[in-house]
Amino acid sequence: MKELQDIARLSDRFISVELVDESLFDWNVKLHQVDKDSVLWQDMKETNTEFILLNLTFPDNFPFSPPFMRVLSPRLENGYVLDGGAICMELLTPRGWSSAYTVEAVMRQFAASLVKGQGRICRKAGKSKKSFSRKEAEATFKSLVKTHEKYGWVTPPVSDG
Repeated sequence: MKELQDIARLSDRFISVELVDESLFDWNVKLHQVDKDSVLWQDMKETNTEFILLNLTFPDNFPFSPPFMRVLSPRLENGYVLDGGAICMELLTPRGWSSAYTVEAVMRQFAASLVKGQGRICRKAGKSKKSFSRKEAEATFKSLVKTHEKYGWVTPPVSDG
């Protein structure tokens, strides 16, 4: 897969990839960098977190359909990361996806969304140790897509709750 070769050539070590069970369709991606002025970066330093680990599962017809992407660890709060590690980003949906998107571009957009959404590393006792599950992520993602198809992808005003 050309995407894998392109990532291997990145000079800034923004992300790194490991294949899951040697499958080109199942990747674990380490996001090594977020905005260094963000509270998330500060959290990463304080907790000695070297990277955010994500899983990307590619459909057979990639790049014409988006990968399913979820956070594995650390457990994050906010930053558009939901139950199970599901990620609320329109570009990860069939309607928002473009075959022109690259994995690198998607990861850079995700890193920006984490910061914009004020993502933090969860430090609540008990909850921070609980792993995200794929089943929960898939159910959450399906639900959020349905909600956004009904109401759109706009951020409601604060006055709307």
